[in-house]
Amino acid sequence: MKFATIGAAILGLLLGTAIVGYYGFGEVWAALRAIRWTGFAVIVVYHLTLMGFLGLAWYVVLPTPRPVSLAVMIWGRLIRDSGSEVLPLSQLGGFAMGARAATLAGLPGPLSAASTVVDVTLETLAQLIYAAFGLGLLLWLRPDAAVAKPLALGLGVGVVAICAFIFVQRRGMDLIERMARRLAPRWLPKDAGEHARALHGYMHAMYERAAGQRMGFLLHLACWLANGAEAWIALKLMGAPLSLAAVLAIESMLYAIRSFAFFVPNAVGVQESAYVMLGGLFGLPPETALALSLLKRGRDLTIGVPALLAWQAAEGRRAWRRSAGAPTETR
Repeated sequence: MKFATIGAAILGLLLGTAIVGYYGFGEVWAALRAIRWTGFAVIVVYHLTLMGFLGLAWYVVLPTPRPVSLAVMIWGRLIRDSGSEVLPLSQLGGFAMGARAATLAGLPGPLSAASTVVDVTLETLAQLIYAAFGLGLLLWLRPDAAVAKPLALGLGVGVVAICAFIFVQRRGMDLIERMARRLAPRWLPKDAGEHARALHGYMHAMYERAAGQRMGFLLHLACWLANGAEAWIALKLMGAPLSLAAVLAIESMLYAIRSFAFFVPNAVGVQESAYVMLGGLFGLPPETALALSLLKRGRDLTIGVPALLAWQAAEGRRAWRRSAGAPTETR
């Protein structure tokens, strides 16, 4: 699996470099330079604010009384996205890192895992609504776009997949718990059955709180729309004044494509190709579309690298305390 992930990352990097090279490194750099450092700072601050609301969306689904503060969930969300966008990991690796960061900050392990699943489910549901909205905008603005049919088919597949995922969460956890109890004595750790029961209990408690689900879903939907507005602001700063409707159509379809390419670390190459294809439908020059993609990657590095270094420092301190507190072995 690691070799496949590394191979996908290398191929994506080569594809992304080839696309930028094809349209001209100089042209892309000129479009990127138009935003200036002040504009880049605006985008970074905007995205950090958005990250706070994404952490809030995770926080509100927790069962009450909540065992940690909002800051813990924002921190976990920051690590989740940083792992997915900076390190050569798939999105699943980012989910695991975010859950681990929240656990290290005080959230119980089973609750961290269960709440991650629920939060990702609500985020995916909101993304499907966002994608359907974007597809409607695409058909309204460019009714002859050939790409609309495959995107609509992909949206339908996404709906079926998320429905199946929700069904497993709501109806399949009893089966998973029974399997864990039966397998634990022979193949699983001794506490595997207890962890499965705790996971089941936490998920049941969260799904029983309809208010938390509604709030989490609405926050995620608002964040998806705000994410599209961020790209619109970036293009404005670059001097490429597309309409907000056009940018929302591009961004929603872009992230739908990225979701299907979840196995490609950081969607390298996929994001660049999608930007060129979708931007071309609305007259966005390829070099500007690529500059927008590189701007987002620069933003992610600026936010993600310090966050991951801080997380690793916390993990290192924890490991050092454990080793320092361990009894000295005698010969």
